[in-house]
Amino acid sequence: MILAVTGATGFVGQAVVDEAARRGLAVRALTRRDQNPRDGVTWVRGDLADYAALAELADGADGVLHIAGVVNAADKAGFDAGNVAGTKAVLDAAMAASVARFVCVSSLAAREPSLSLYGQSKRDAEELVKASALDWTVIRPPAIYGPRDTEMLELFKAARWHVMPMPPKGRASIIHVADLARLLLDCVPGSADVSRKVFEPDDGQPAGMAHAELAAAIGDAVERKVWAPSLPKGFLMAAARVDRMIRGERAKLTPDRASYMSHPDWISAPDKAVPASLWQPQIPINDGLAATAKWYRQKGWL
Repeated sequence: MILAVTGATGFVGQAVVDEAARRGLAVRALTRRDQNPRDGVTWVRGDLADYAALAELADGADGVLHIAGVVNAADKAGFDAGNVAGTKAVLDAAMAASVARFVCVSSLAAREPSLSLYGQSKRDAEELVKASALDWTVIRPPAIYGPRDTEMLELFKAARWHVMPMPPKGRASIIHVADLARLLLDCVPGSADVSRKVFEPDDGQPAGMAHAELAAAIGDAVERKVWAPSLPKGFLMAAARVDRMIRGERAKLTPDRASYMSHPDWISAPDKAVPASLWQPQIPINDGLAATAKWYRQKGWL
């Protein structure tokens, strides 16, 4: 099997390439810049706006795993360019190459598109996938954590200072990146269980975790007791504007992100659970957080 992968150099993509190597799969991976040689990986130089590169990526592939996307943009046009137009370009290349399977990584944010420009762009991308003639599967991950992640890193750093400001009270699901990588590859071969389905995986906790519970678990991972005040949406929106002014494009908290973070229910839907016969999570939250904190320390990130 030859698997074509977009976003292979990102957080989730690197975990997928690692898992593919363990399975002995040949990967053809899109990259914006030169990469070091790696056994089993053929790098294709280009991006989602480079149709020639996408055509090369898809040619002869048995499946396309579309991970690349934009999680932070200054405006709607930025999200649409990365998530909507980018998905359409990959779909077009896959259809032109008669690829058998198309697995698309979306987001739980797509479930509530009115809350954010990001969520709307991911929903629009999903609609393109669903309207295609390909045999597709859409995966909507909840919050993803694990080695190499720079988003949750901010929470680990805050926990070291015993204070972890959280969004308004609510609950959320979570998943370790290694479990997600296994799921994505498990979906590539295709079957009646996954064909033309939308899945919302999680770590096996059906009701997710309260924000305060997640904060306490991260605190345990870094051996700290944390205070986790629930901040009102208005405060988060104001803080997001300040972060944007100070850090510009490097801002982690944006008004768009603050809007969907303030939603109280980001629990993966039970009616969109992955069939247990296909995949089940293997990494308990406390073990995963502890291992992630250890990785951060080893790399000097924490």
